[in-house]
Parts: sequence; structure tokens; C-alpha cells
Amino acid sequence: MEILRCENLTKIYGTGAGAVTALDHVSLAVQKGEFVSIVGASGSGKSTLLHLLGGVDRPSSGVIRIEDTDLSALGEEQLAIFRRRKVGLIYQFYNLIPTLDVRQNILLPLLLDGRKPDASHFRSIVHTLGLEDRLPHLPSELSGGQQQRAAIGRALIYRPAILLADEPTGNLDRKNSEETVALLKLSNQRFGQTVLLITHDEKIALEADRIITLEDGRIVKDEAVRV
Repeated sequence: MEILRCENLTKIYGTGAGAVTALDHVSLAVQKGEFVSIVGASGSGKSTLLHLLGGVDRPSSGVIRIEDTDLSALGEEQLAIFRRRKVGLIYQFYNLIPTLDVRQNILLPLLLDGRKPDASHFRSIVHTLGLEDRLPHLPSELSGGQQQRAAIGRALIYRPAILLADEPTGNLDRKNSEETVALLKLSNQRFGQTVLLITHDEKIALEADRIITLEDGRIVKDEAVRV
């Protein structure tokens, strides 16, 4: 089942002689439950692509569909709601709310919607992430690896259509990086979560089922990972 499709996705920053094409007619499709790595040199368009797919930014042209919803047809308020409910975002910097404890940070997308959490799903996520004993703690009381786990939990709590991770290990040491990727892989396997991971680390990229390589804003390679 196809969960995401983009067609001729283009993003141009600036105008005239100073215009920069960050993405140049990118088309791709992702099936439900896939784990996809997106790689490329700095400036290749990786983060731009992720921001467009997540509805954080608008393309200059092209179409993005997630679960048959055309993102370009949504107004700003509708897009914000769709992003909160259907797109899990994980960044290099954890973006946790410093005045909220771990429990509240993980539940934040549901709390913003005034929705009652599914207690069983919450417990399953917390157990998978190994955060049971950290729930009452503030982000400042956590290690970097624990903060990233909390950020992953927040991204998973709404059972999003897709989970987008932008260099989630960039601020972590090797041990915590490996643990973070293992948790993303576990969420893909245990919860059937569709994952798109941006990384410059070839070893991390090889943990995915499929690797898409960008160069100068275009897809130059799209291949399955051999086991």
C-alpha cells in the first residue's frame, strides 16, 4: 500500500539571478511500513525534501500526497493539524519543551488536540524506548540519548502515517547514535511505522530497507539494501 507519493517536487529559493534550486523535479513513492534512508552531500537537498514532505515548508511546484491527502490543497491551519496528526518529526536537536516532563512531552501532540491518550499504546512506546523511570523528569535532567528517545516517543504517539527523522544522530555519540537507529528500526518492525531517515552516515543508512541518494537536488540513485 502506497502511503506517500511526490511528483515533480521543486523548491527554488530566491528570484532572478540569485535563485537557488534546492530540489529539481523530484518524484518518489514510499510504501506503508518501509524504512527508507535519504543520503547525499551537504547541500544536496536532503533536509529541504524532508521539510516539504513533512509540510513544514511549501514547494515551488509539484505535488505531495500522504494517505491520499494532497498537501497543497490544505490551508495553513489545516496543514498544521495534518502535520501534528499524520507526520512524526524528529530532529538533530530534540526540541523538547523544557518546562514539561517526559510524559507531557511525549503526549504533547495529543494534548494539543484535547485527545485522551491510548494508555496501552503509551505504555508500549515508553517500554520500547526504555523511559519508564524517566517520565517525571524534565528534559534538563536527561542525557542526550534519553532526550532523543523522548523526541521519538512524541513523534510516535499519534501513530503517524510517516516518521521523518532529520539527522537524528547528529548530536549524539556513537553508542547513543546506534541506540537511536535501533529504536527507529524497532518502531518500524514493532509498530509497522513508515520511516524516512536523513543521514550522512553510510553505516546508519545501511540499516534501512532502501537508500535514496540525492545530488544537486535530484535523485541519482534509488536502490534496495541487500541483506
